[in-house]
Amino acid sequence: MSEMSNYLETKILDYVLRDTADWAPATVYLALHTADPAEDASGAEVSGGSYARQACAFDATHATGGNTANTSAESFTGMPACTVSHIGIWDHASAGNLLFYTDVTASKTVGSGDTISVAAGAVTVTLA
Repeated sequence: MSEMSNYLETKILDYVLRDTADWAPATVYLALHTADPAEDASGAEVSGGSYARQACAFDATHATGGNTANTSAESFTGMPACTVSHIGIWDHASAGNLLFYTDVTASKTVGSGDTISVAAGAVTVTLA
């Protein structure tokens, strides 16, 4: 995953080049989307059922690859019937700002009440 939202691009440039205050969120959240959220976060996030974003931790950045990966499995339980085509990383549990996003390897159609699990190490963020 290397697609960044317009929000994050602006924050990084301001932080690095303009020495603005630290803005990094204390926790980031993995989200599922039924459409490409795009740089402006306009794509539809899953809603309904018991769906909720999952707090997600990442390991230390790998110096040789400039990437990081999620450190534990995340489960989305009680899903509504939908087709998940994208994932996103947000800075808030229910509102907030989209940080990173990408399409999933293969869209996943789920039935009402199903669970989607994301394995540890399956979400990799790379800055190139």
